[in-house]
Amino acid sequence: MRKYFKSSLFVLMAIALVSMCAIGCGSKEEKATPTPTATAILTPTPTATAATETYKIGAIVALTGTYANLGIPEGNTIDMFVDQINANGGINGHPLEVIVYDDGGVASTAATLANRLLEQDNVLAIIGPTTTGSSIGVADFAEVNEIPLISMCGAISIVTPVENRSWSFKTPPSEYQVLDMLFPYIVSQNISKIALIHSTSGWGMAGKAACTAEAAKFNLSIVDTQSYAPEDVTMQSQLTHIQGTDAQAVMCWDTEKGSALVAMDMKTLGIDLPFFCSHGIANKGYMDQAGDAADGTVIAAGKILIANEVEEDDPQKDVLTQYKADYEAIYGEGTANTFGGHALDALNILVPVLENLDENLDLTQSDDLALARADIRDGIEQTTNYAGTGGIYTMSPTDHLGIQTNTSYGFIVLIKVLDGQWTWLKE
Repeated sequence: MRKYFKSSLFVLMAIALVSMCAIGCGSKEEKATPTPTATAILTPTPTATAATETYKIGAIVALTGTYANLGIPEGNTIDMFVDQINANGGINGHPLEVIVYDDGGVASTAATLANRLLEQDNVLAIIGPTTTGSSIGVADFAEVNEIPLISMCGAISIVTPVENRSWSFKTPPSEYQVLDMLFPYIVSQNISKIALIHSTSGWGMAGKAACTAEAAKFNLSIVDTQSYAPEDVTMQSQLTHIQGTDAQAVMCWDTEKGSALVAMDMKTLGIDLPFFCSHGIANKGYMDQAGDAADGTVIAAGKILIANEVEEDDPQKDVLTQYKADYEAIYGEGTANTFGGHALDALNILVPVLENLDENLDLTQSDDLALARADIRDGIEQTTNYAGTGGIYTMSPTDHLGIQTNTSYGFIVLIKVLDGQWTWLKE
């Protein structure tokens, strides 16, 4: 289960109450004043012995704010996974605890929380954050402080160059891998000129850079580039500018909120052009917000949105369908999505490494904790042929994403929104 931050002021108050009332006070659940960086609820942790010392992992996710539709399924998946692990005896008898903090999608908050996980919570590794800006900042922090990080965000800069990101790994496909699927499809539709509209967020800027770098390789011309801030509520001005060009299609690079606004504004303005988006919209929130304006949107993304259609002998089939069934049994039909899958993959990569952790290390001692973190980093780097929701992962000293691109089944598929449903484009 999640364990959340409790303020030191609250602890002092609790001590004072215990001194006044020795009987009956200790069993009551206490509530601290919430802070912007963490939810003030404390989940009790089993008392550890030398043989059952709890393995503590940190997680930073966007449970609130602009990117909550991405972070909430990640947080839900972490909860579900920890419950499953501990119900089956933990990790070699060690309970697993994931301390989850909400950064609201704000990079400065994520940096503060990363430091708290390191210095106060003494975690072995960190999962997350949800967003590119937060992930890049925490990756810098992980490098300086030598703590393993497995990001749940797509931008390749989180793990490259590897010599500067030796402590950082990630699970989602990169923007370049997605474009390798999406751009050839666009060309196959007899489109040679596109307009690009993107958010000024970290993810939007990463997409702009990738699209600009890759378009010419596929004989595509970007005839107009427009941007908007994450907090903007209309993009009609930018789209009107695009309307005055000879663009044959519109590409939007953002997560679901901004992309939904672009789709709705295109419909309002009568822009009847093919609409393509990044895999940042691969969740139900996009269709919920865009409504019927979402119809016709094409993305290239992982297979979880069409998990039930994946071939039976595809090595990803079992993990996709099991995760979908487990998640939707708790959170409702149609709720499993790409972002929760990123969290599942991070945890499934991490647990086998924890299973091989030296039992002689005393994780309450700083030197042993540092050794454990280094061993975990090295162990993640040796991940081989893990079939996850995002692909089949083989990490190495030169590849901290590790998604194999030469598999016969592929790992990214083309998906189109038709009548409010994700539909696999098998053409």
